[in-house]
Amino acid sequence: MIYVCIPTHDEAPTVGLVLWKLRKVFEEFGREYQLLVADDASTDGTAQKLEPYLKVLPLTVIRHERRLGYAGAAESLLRLTLELSDRPKRDCAVLMHADFTHGPQFIPDLVKRIDSGADLVVGEARLEGEPSRGYRLLRRWAPVLLRPGVRVPGIHDVVSGFVAVRLSCLRQALKTPETVLMTTSGWAAKAELLARLGQEARRIEAVPTVERHDLRQRPSRLDPWEEAKALWQSRRAIRTAGARS
Repeated sequence: MIYVCIPTHDEAPTVGLVLWKLRKVFEEFGREYQLLVADDASTDGTAQKLEPYLKVLPLTVIRHERRLGYAGAAESLLRLTLELSDRPKRDCAVLMHADFTHGPQFIPDLVKRIDSGADLVVGEARLEGEPSRGYRLLRRWAPVLLRPGVRVPGIHDVVSGFVAVRLSCLRQALKTPETVLMTTSGWAAKAELLARLGQEARRIEAVPTVERHDLRQRPSRLDPWEEAKALWQSRRAIRTAGARS
């Protein structure tokens, strides 16, 4: 089983079409799948947009009345995969965005690497359609800002957010019920997740993908300067959390 995990907050313009494109991908891929969406206290009608898809797709929606942020929403979905799966050594979770920056068409490439023995696969992106020079610079320098707190062997794009993980590896990362995968927020949380999973993965691989910012239907929520400061300040927290895991 492939569990596709999609954290969302105010993604009504795109989430439905993303789900429909995922259906088309899996019709061609021919693999069993479940779509898991966290509606993180959306106020733009995302919940209403998801409603009809519950009837026609293998879809589960978690609704948060209070916003948890990306880290909390993503972690709730990843924990749900472990509750649903009865074959964690075979099954995997794919974590992706709902705003079309991550293309569903790349999921088979990620999953095939899991099938061939990888425990953790990261979609390393080539940016397309991003007009902000600040964003492009931040993406390029994010790994440097996070050193030495985050080092994942063989992975350069540690803030990708487009990830496939074998569920047995995820279970190892969540060693106890009290373990928290992501103690940071924003892009730092994506890097922290990779760092934690990377500690448990026997084999880590990267797959080239394209990140399409011209398809996003809303303005970016990211302030490059503020995010850069947050990444720099998160290095020690991520390193400390990793040492405790």
